[in-house]
Amino acid sequence: MIFAALVSACIKEKDLTSTGKVKETAIKTVPPLQLSTWVVDWQWEASIHDLKQLSNGLKSFQIFAAYFDNQDKLYFTEQMQTAMPQFLDTAKQMGLEKIDLTIVNDIINTDGTTIQKDSTLITRLIATKESREKHINEMINVVNQYDLSGVEIDFEMVKEKDWKKLITFYSELYQRLHKEGKKLRIVLEPRMPIEKWKLPKGPTYVMMAYNLYGTHSEPGPKADYAFITKLAKRMKNIPGDPAIAIATGGFDWSTNGNITSLTEKQAAQLANKSTSSIKRDPASGSLYFTYLDDYNVKHTVWYADSTTLLEWIKKIRKKGYHKVAIWRLGELGENTLKMLGE
Repeated sequence: MIFAALVSACIKEKDLTSTGKVKETAIKTVPPLQLSTWVVDWQWEASIHDLKQLSNGLKSFQIFAAYFDNQDKLYFTEQMQTAMPQFLDTAKQMGLEKIDLTIVNDIINTDGTTIQKDSTLITRLIATKESREKHINEMINVVNQYDLSGVEIDFEMVKEKDWKKLITFYSELYQRLHKEGKKLRIVLEPRMPIEKWKLPKGPTYVMMAYNLYGTHSEPGPKADYAFITKLAKRMKNIPGDPAIAIATGGFDWSTNGNITSLTEKQAAQLANKSTSSIKRDPASGSLYFTYLDDYNVKHTVWYADSTTLLEWIKKIRKKGYHKVAIWRLGELGENTLKMLGE
C-alpha cells in the first residue's frame, strides 16, 4: 500500500538513560489516515466519476451544494437539483453513510450573477438570536429532507466584528444538530484568528491549507511545506480532532492579467503546449511550466499532481494530523485517483 509508511503505530525518539544506554520511547500514536472530499455542482458528473474511483480510501464526502438567494434563503442551482439524487445514489452504492451538506456564503441573484464570499450576508444571518434560529431551522429541514448525516459551514471573509456572534451561531447550530443525531463540520480559512477566539467543542473543524497563491496573487503553488507546517502549529488552538484540507488542480496566470482556475487534467493538457521544461518546485512539490497560447500570449501554470498531494499528506501526517480533506473531485488524473484510492 502506498500509505503504509504513513500509518505506523507510533513515532519513537531515542533517550539516554542514567547509565548512558540508549532507550526508545514511544511519544505519539498516529491513527490511520482518514480521507474526506468534496463534490461540486458545476462538475457533478466528473465528481461522480472520481468519487467511484475512491471507494477503498474514502471515509466521507461533502456535497458543495447550498448557496443563498437575494432573500438570504438557501439556494440550490439547477445543476445541483439534478446532481443531488445522483450523489446520494452513488454514496449508497459505495456504502458511504457520512455525507454532509456544505453551505457557503455565496449569493446567486435572480439574473444569475454571483457575489462570492459575501461577508455582509454572514452579518445578517447571525445578527440576532431570531435570525440565527431561522437559518438553523432552514438548514436542518434541508438536511432531513435529503437524509444527510450533517452540515458543513464554509463561511469565508468573516468581518472581525462578527466573530463573537458567529461562534455563538456555531455553538447553537451544533447543539440543535446534535439533538437531531446530525454532525457539524466547520471550514476555517487560514486567516481566521484562532489564537484570539475560543471555538466551541463538538464540531469537526477543517483548516484550509491552500490559497497561498491564486487569483489574488502572482504565480505560485496553492500551498508549500512551510505554509502547511505553520498552519499545523497554529491548529493546536482548535478543539477536538481537526482536519487539514489540501487542494487539487492549480491556476493559469497570463501576462495580460487573466487568472484561471484549472483542474489537474486541464493543467496536464496545457503542459503539452509548454515552451519550457516542466519543473517540480522543491519548496512545495508542485509542478510549474510556461506556454504560449494561440495569440502568442505567455502563460504560467502551477498545479498539483499525485506526487504533490502525497507529499503534502506526508507533511500533514508528520505533524500529527490524520484527517485530510481533498478540495475537490472532478477531472483528477488517473495517478491521483489511484494514490488517493489506496
